[in-house]
Amino acid sequence: MPSNPQAPAAPAPTRERSAASSKRRGTVLVVDDEEGARRSLEVIFKDDYNVLLAPDGATAVELAQRHKIDVAVCDIRMAGMSGIEVLERLKYVDPRIEVIMMTAFETVETMRSALRLRACDYINKPFDVATMRAAVASAMQRRTLESEIHNNAEKLQELLAELQNQKISEQIARTRGDIYASIIHDINGPLTVISGFIQLMNQRLGSATRLEVEDLEFIKDRLKIITRQVTNCIEISRRYLGFLRRQNDESARVGVNQLLTDLEHLLRVHPSLQNNQLRVQPLARDAHVKLHGTDLIQVLLNLAVNAFQCAPHGCQVDIGGEVLDQPLSLTTFRDGPGERLLNVESFENPPPLVKLFVRDTGPGIPPHVLPKIFDPYFTTKGPRQGTGLGLNIVQRLVRNGGGALHVSTQSGKGTTFTVYLPAAPAA
Repeated sequence: MPSNPQAPAAPAPTRERSAASSKRRGTVLVVDDEEGARRSLEVIFKDDYNVLLAPDGATAVELAQRHKIDVAVCDIRMAGMSGIEVLERLKYVDPRIEVIMMTAFETVETMRSALRLRACDYINKPFDVATMRAAVASAMQRRTLESEIHNNAEKLQELLAELQNQKISEQIARTRGDIYASIIHDINGPLTVISGFIQLMNQRLGSATRLEVEDLEFIKDRLKIITRQVTNCIEISRRYLGFLRRQNDESARVGVNQLLTDLEHLLRVHPSLQNNQLRVQPLARDAHVKLHGTDLIQVLLNLAVNAFQCAPHGCQVDIGGEVLDQPLSLTTFRDGPGERLLNVESFENPPPLVKLFVRDTGPGIPPHVLPKIFDPYFTTKGPRQGTGLGLNIVQRLVRNGGGALHVSTQSGKGTTFTVYLPAAPAA
């Protein structure tokens, strides 16, 4: 007999159809203490559904615990556990089971009990086969639809959770990217100072054949400042590393006047100073603030450099402040075309407060630009002149210190940035 190489593949579609049909077959549980009634229902539904038979309530509950029941057809009057009790137990095992009640002794009370326990239908004995088929088909359809809704809801929850995790991952990646950009931005200031002082020392010593006393003093003084700026670089890197690790560093609190002195050293040699005039005035009464010393220098340095760069031909830049013994009256501030107050929601207002300002006599900030200046990466400078991170970093550092930030600007008359910080005991 000749062989047919294609023959083995033929049954595959049949198996696939059979598997698909098996997946679509629901399960019907018949609960009746009369064997004749059980067997008759088995004959009616065996070709359409998987049929399980239970002669009493206890067996029905046990089957429901072991199998996934879609529809139960249950007689109300049975020996031992009544049909109403079986209905209640089945709903306890799986609230989504659709239960059809049967009885030859219909009463208003049993109907009410069945409906209260969420029976889906009520059929009188002796039942009509067509009516029973229609009732089970309708119940199975509801059960299938409910299962699909439940499954879709679970899938939706999984998708929402996955989307949320994706958003969190993207936010973490974006935050890390901003931190790395901020590190580069913040370290650039101290590195600029270090580079400037090294150039000054090279110019001073480049043509010298021997070192005089004043040369040694010059080198010592510059080396102290360079060392301080190297320390600033280390502190900046530690600060951002602590942010990544969610650590709060409340150490390194230094008196504000010492920080203003350090700031003036930085600004006197900063390339952006050029044609600008700088005046730094210490506080009449020194104080400490709830902010890392390096952070406060970065705040004032960024504001001062912005002031230097606002006017092409230079302007007057003043830096100073005072200690306030009264809380800030927030009602006196009004956001408008030339004024903004930021970080109000996290501002620690109880006195004493330290007020620090950076004021310039530049051209001012246009009203359409003012709302954007604290956005990350927003800049009005050329592509090689700024990153757009300076003021965003200022706002973030001030917020971390429990402070508020106010900007007031007027066209042709200049801009004043004012930082309000809660005072703190010395570290």
